[in-house]
Amino acid sequence: MDKITIIVPIFNQENYLDECITSIINQTYTNIEVLLIDDESTDKSFEICCKYRDMDNRIKVFQIKNSGLSGARNFGLDNSTGKYIMFCDSDDYYFNNTCELLYNAIDNNNADYAIGNYINCYEDGTLWNDPIFDKNKFNNFFLNINDYDKSFYVMSSSVCNKIFRKSFIDEYNIRFIQGVPAEDAIFTTYCFIKSKRTYYINDIIYGYRQRLSGTSISTNNNLSYFEGISKAYKYIYLNFKNNNEMGFYRYFYLKTLFYITHKFIDTTVMNNEDKIKALNEMKWFYKLTDELKIKDNNHVIFEIIRLINNDKLEEAISKCNEVASKRMDMNDEDKLKMSKIQPNEYKNYLIEEV
Repeated sequence: MDKITIIVPIFNQENYLDECITSIINQTYTNIEVLLIDDESTDKSFEICCKYRDMDNRIKVFQIKNSGLSGARNFGLDNSTGKYIMFCDSDDYYFNNTCELLYNAIDNNNADYAIGNYINCYEDGTLWNDPIFDKNKFNNFFLNINDYDKSFYVMSSSVCNKIFRKSFIDEYNIRFIQGVPAEDAIFTTYCFIKSKRTYYINDIIYGYRQRLSGTSISTNNNLSYFEGISKAYKYIYLNFKNNNEMGFYRYFYLKTLFYITHKFIDTTVMNNEDKIKALNEMKWFYKLTDELKIKDNNHVIFEIIRLINNDKLEEAISKCNEVASKRMDMNDEDKLKMSKIQPNEYKNYLIEEV
């Protein structure tokens, strides 16, 4: 059995950390190295880590200073000794055979990395009705960057539903960019650009907790978030452009276009002045609709984009507020579905290949 290093970045997660760590150490695949990396937590997270370290010699505990999610993950990569790398966020959890399933997927298929299906859950752990990827539509298969249907749809941004070959990460010196949100998306899209073999399995292997309150490892949707996401999306755009993979990027762009606009619509922590600053910061992104030949499909999102691109930012914000009021009474699951383009709809937004 080859060793798998599991990297867990931690910041103030005492309410969920027991469940997270327990789910990892109880894996059916036992040859694992667990790196618990605490980034100056002020609650009992570090004590909980030490408790499990004293119980299980496969666990190593580290304390780092003010490095953020990306810094903690990079620290884990630099200190890993496994042939394979996995990640788990400290408020989420694995299913009992997660490592076994992903190990078999990457090892049996000689892949650079492998992807598994996953499912959201509410803050109390209650699972949503359906996994992220429809098990009836997506069976096990090799991804291809020229496949804009199946491959595009299962190439999710998260690193936590994946297993990576350490030699592949080291060959291309792939690391997380510090100081920006969407660090997962930068990392995984670059992996996909450089990968020669990527494999998907439709087994559900990860529980992703949707947090509505409290301190999460993710960033609030404030002005700083949108300033950061602008930088992150620029990294991704340039990675695709510099590697001549703009065909796939058009689909990724559409996905992120709907996602980030709905994030802007739903934010409750910015006043109008900050919203205008955020839209000015993101203008370059919205103007890509012309370069990428994205069709204005009479969707409310494109009405907002037209207003932004024509510098009618106050009108764009007003339209966002209208949409937000309609979404206010929707549950999280329905909101997420509304924020996505369905797989069979993508081509309706593309004028021609670029």
